[in-house]
Amino acid sequence: MRDFSTDHRWLSINTATVRKSRGIEQPLTTIIETCAERGIRAISPWRDQVAAAGLPVISKLVKTHGLELSGYCRGGMFPAVNAAGRQAARDDNRRAVNEACELNAACLVLVVGGLPGALAGQAAHKDLALSRSQVHDGVAELLEYAKLNRMPLAIEPLHPMYAADRACINTMEQALDLCDALDPEKSGALGVAVDVYHVWWDPKLEQQINRAGQKRLMAFHVCDWLTPTTDLLNDRGMMGDGVIDIPKIRGWVENAGFAGYSEVEIFSAGNWWQRDAAEVLEICIARHRSAV
Repeated sequence: MRDFSTDHRWLSINTATVRKSRGIEQPLTTIIETCAERGIRAISPWRDQVAAAGLPVISKLVKTHGLELSGYCRGGMFPAVNAAGRQAARDDNRRAVNEACELNAACLVLVVGGLPGALAGQAAHKDLALSRSQVHDGVAELLEYAKLNRMPLAIEPLHPMYAADRACINTMEQALDLCDALDPEKSGALGVAVDVYHVWWDPKLEQQINRAGQKRLMAFHVCDWLTPTTDLLNDRGMMGDGVIDIPKIRGWVENAGFAGYSEVEIFSAGNWWQRDAAEVLEICIARHRSAV
């Protein structure tokens, strides 16, 4: 396992982590500058942040600072109630691929979606199997376009608490079954993003990480699970503050062949988003050395 104790060469910041500073939304341009000032080599930005600043602006800034993208957040949200909805998802996902290519991202992360309408508060139906079928078809179609553009797709299984509204793919096993069905040759075009917040509890985690291997392991996200957790979306912990054995999971991932960035992704409305972004990044650097 790599030694992270003396530097932060392999630290990436998912820009959601410092989306707010002292409770105030931060422009992505400011986030990038603040990261670059601290010698952070990689980021993973969100599409809404890129759109707000302008893709050409962010593309130029990333190149100016020599930054890498450990991933791009996000594509997915495939299920829909009708053909028009599925077409809209198809078009949006192709735009996401194009943006990821412009930014030279390592992969486009897919949060696949759940029951149509659930995220807005009213699910159109209760047929989770149908949603999973639509996810299969949506990923299959997007994969062909992504291959043409040489942009790897990384399916991110989300914790089961998000099955209804955000992702009906909830375990590494489910994600890898989908990868094997659509990309049996392990071409490097389709894989998984391992976020410890979502998968740390899974008794099959080590087995499935080994199953994924180097060809399928495309991204590694870190934060911590707090006890108690006061908000299931926006109360993630800083590494070392919760109950996840992050070094153990990183060891499994690296033993399976992953050699990329550890990407810090923290949603924290009540704590970290209320602090100064520079302070948060300094703590991310310290915890990357001591708790990842």
